[in-house]
Amino acid sequence: MAKRDYYEVLGVSKGASAEELKKAYRQKAKELHPDRNSDNPDAEAQFKEVNEAYDVLKDPDKKAAYDRFGHAAFDGGMAGGARAGGFGGRPGQGDFASAFSDVFEDLFGDFMGGQRGGARTRASRGSDLRYNLRISLEEAYAGLTKQITVPSSVACGSCNGTGSEGGAEPTTCPTCSGMGKVRAQQGFFTVERTCPTCSGVGQIVKNPCRTCGGAGRQQKERALSVNIPAGVETGTRIRLSGEGEAGLRGGPAGDLYIFIEVGEHTLFQRDGIDLFCRVPVSMVKAALGGEIEVPTIDGGRSRVKVPEGSQSGRQMRLRGKGMPQLRGPGIGDMYIELQVETPVKLTSEQKDLLRKFEEISAKSNNPNASGFFDKVKNFWDGMTG
Repeated sequence: MAKRDYYEVLGVSKGASAEELKKAYRQKAKELHPDRNSDNPDAEAQFKEVNEAYDVLKDPDKKAAYDRFGHAAFDGGMAGGARAGGFGGRPGQGDFASAFSDVFEDLFGDFMGGQRGGARTRASRGSDLRYNLRISLEEAYAGLTKQITVPSSVACGSCNGTGSEGGAEPTTCPTCSGMGKVRAQQGFFTVERTCPTCSGVGQIVKNPCRTCGGAGRQQKERALSVNIPAGVETGTRIRLSGEGEAGLRGGPAGDLYIFIEVGEHTLFQRDGIDLFCRVPVSMVKAALGGEIEVPTIDGGRSRVKVPEGSQSGRQMRLRGKGMPQLRGPGIGDMYIELQVETPVKLTSEQKDLLRKFEEISAKSNNPNASGFFDKVKNFWDGMTG
C-alpha cells in the first residue's frame, strides 16, 4: 500500500511553518494516541504514521530532501541509490522517542500535575488542620466566643518563610531547571521522575535558615478567638480560612476546621431545635391536677398546668422555649413529658388510706386497667371455649 503524503498525514499545506507543523503534530498525536483510542484498532498504526511524518518534517534537512524527492529520499529509490543528506534508516524509528517526548507533556500533563517551562509552582500550600471543640448545651443555645490554643506550624520569622538565611530567595534547582522533575529515556519511552536534588520543589536553598533549617516554617502553639454562633449542634463545622498550617517556603497557609461537639445535659434532651424535659409528678397531683414549675434552657422558669387525670408519658408544649435555628430566625419548642411517680416508703397510716381508697374505687377510676383486664378475661374465655 502506497504511503500517504506526510503533509496530508499532518493535515497541513506544503508551505507550513515549523510552528504550524508542531501544532498540527501535537493535535494529531493527542487525537490518535492508543491510550485514548482503545476502541479503535487502527489508532496505533495511525499514531506511528503521524510520528513518522513529523520526525521528517521537523528536521530542516530531512524536510528539504522530502520536498525534493518525496518518500524516495528515505527508501533508497533515488538515482544511484544514494541517501539524501546521508540519512540512515527509516524515518520514525531512530528518532521516534525524541519526537514523542516533545509532546509528552501535552498528552500527560494533566495526569502528572506538571506545568511547562519555568511556570511550575515552587511554594506549596500548608495542610488543613482539624480542632475538636466540646461545648455545653447552654453555650450552644446562647452562642459564645471561645479562646482556643492550636498547635501548628507558622511561617519562620527569621527568613520570612523563604527558608534561606536572611530572607534571600531560593535559587532554581540546576538539575531540573526548576521543573521539579527529571526525564530519563528508556528505549521507546521517556520517563519522568521527581528530581532527586530538590525533591520536586524546583528550588534549592544554598544557605538554609538556622532557625527553621530551611523549611520556612516552625512548630508553635497559637491562641485563636473563635466565634461560635447560637444554635450549633454536634457535627457543625466552622472554617477559619488561612489559620491552618503555614505553607512551605512562602506558600499560602491551609485552613483550620473546628468541629463542634455539644455535650449531653442533665435535664434536657435535644432533637434538632426542640428540647425535651422529663418531669416527675406525684400520683396525687397527676390525679387531681395542679401546677408544676419547670426549668428552661435560658436559665428561667415556667409554670405548667397539669391536667386532672394525667398519665405518665403525657406531653405538653412550651412554644419558643427550645433552641435557636442556626443562622436563621426560627426557634424551637420545649416539650414537657410527665412521669407519674408511685409513692415509696409509706407509713402505716398512708397504707391504710390507700387500701381504703382501693376499696371505694370504681372501674371508671382506672379505665385503662379495667379495659385491659376485660380483654384478658375475654382471651381466657376464648381459650377454654
